Amino acid sequence: MQQRAIETRSSVIEGASKVFESAGYGNASLSEISTQSEVTKGALYFHFKSKEEIALAVIEAQHTRSRDAGDKVTALGRKALPTIIELCRVFGQQLLDDVVVRAGIRLTFEASAFDADVTGPYQDWIDTMAFLAAQAQAEGDIRDDVDAADFARYLVASFTGVQMVSNVLTGRADVMERIRQMWAFMLPAIATDPRRWDTHELFAPQL
Repeated sequence: MQQRAIETRSSVIEGASKVFESAGYGNASLSEISTQSEVTKGALYFHFKSKEEIALAVIEAQHTRSRDAGDKVTALGRKALPTIIELCRVFGQQLLDDVVVRAGIRLTFEASAFDADVTGPYQDWIDTMAFLAAQAQAEGDIRDDVDAADFARYLVASFTGVQMVSNVLTGRADVMERIRQMWAFMLPAIATDPRRWDTHELFAPQL
């Protein structure tokens, strides 16, 4: 794809994300997406044939950004349990900093409006967390009687609910503290030695 076309497509995804995040899928219009993207309707239709196609592209971009951020965390080579916690911290920060991530999450919740299968990103995160949980058991940080797959599903569901409620109540202003509290409740149930893990330290602002 030529550079100009790449830049136009990126502009549409960024502009559409602003519209989808604020208005939701049902209330978003192609006209507003075109305006926010600062591209002509002709350029928009060259890349995307429908609002549904744009929404799917935003979800894909959100998952790519979250996956890329997760890859950077796992590449650090830390032990598995702190890696799991750091993945949650980084994704929480993305929700604060990145409109594409916020829009992608909102569209995932609204996917029934455009009949989209959005199970893939969730299954990816569940599989990643299950793999890391099993690794943390081998490293002696998670109890052997914890089912790694069950824990992974519970963790992804818990994180999803925590950030959703934070969005409803405070516009996610307190999302990092709520994620920290989630771990403060969770660690005593899964860790071999919960006293080793200080959630205030783990969720301290990054310099």
